[in-house]
Amino acid sequence: MRPNLSPSDLLTLSFLLLVFCLAVISAHVNRSWTGLVATYAVLAFALLAAAMYRTRVGPTKMGFHLSIIATVITILLIFNSLGSLIAGLHTTTFDSCLIAVDHAIFGVHPTVWMERLISPTLSSLLQFAYISYYFIPVSLGVVLIARGRFGEFEEVLFGILLCFYLSYVGYLLVPAIGPRFTLNHLQTGDLQVFPFIKSIQDTLNGLEKNKTDAFPSGHTAISLMSLYYAWHEREIKLFAVLVPMVTGLIISTVYLRYHYVIDVIAGIALTGLTIALAPGLRRLLSTQVDRLKAEDCQGKNQ
Repeated sequence: MRPNLSPSDLLTLSFLLLVFCLAVISAHVNRSWTGLVATYAVLAFALLAAAMYRTRVGPTKMGFHLSIIATVITILLIFNSLGSLIAGLHTTTFDSCLIAVDHAIFGVHPTVWMERLISPTLSSLLQFAYISYYFIPVSLGVVLIARGRFGEFEEVLFGILLCFYLSYVGYLLVPAIGPRFTLNHLQTGDLQVFPFIKSIQDTLNGLEKNKTDAFPSGHTAISLMSLYYAWHEREIKLFAVLVPMVTGLIISTVYLRYHYVIDVIAGIALTGLTIALAPGLRRLLSTQVDRLKAEDCQGKNQ
């Protein structure tokens, strides 16, 4: 039985193929390439297995949720693998270029300038805003599923996945580690966070295996995509809740020294690009899905 793949499945498998090829190409300079290749192969197999199960049992809750879990795990593991992959493709980062762009625009280093705003309370609030990134797209998905809007959920999932993968392409093309590392010598003081907040920051730093993810700001792009879809799908109450959260999150990316301002600008541009590309690309992959279904039915009838 051929698995009934969705446009989101095809998109994820296509990106896995891309990073698989990049890992093979960089094999001569990347000691981690075998682990990367194995990771991408296992993830592709897991996605296909989940799709096969979903096809066999039909559109049941179990098959649907299994596919979602496999997709989320794939996004996270691809992200964590990018640090090793980027190290094999680049010998340096582009931080100096991004720092120069920020300074050319503002005449100062924005993270250094923002020191005048620092307070323990503001740092704590913005750290929680930054963390909300992990829950914002999930909250939208949960709302759509709870309302039984599975068609809209698939559309939103595809758009957010596309935004993730385009941001990953940005990391691959323009690796940068961000001002918390590169401009630390210019900062005259720390963020004055409470011990509990410091433990959260340390946990995030430990979990994040890919440190070259500054450009573009994925936090900005994914959060704005979620906000756009909440408005587009007329989830007005959720949209109203997300507006202050996303606003605080975008400010936090620079205040907390995770990103240059140009990263945020690129993240906003990435949101616009994704919104423009997602419908047409989804229709294209949907056509491919329909063709595969037709071929499968033809094979059964012969």
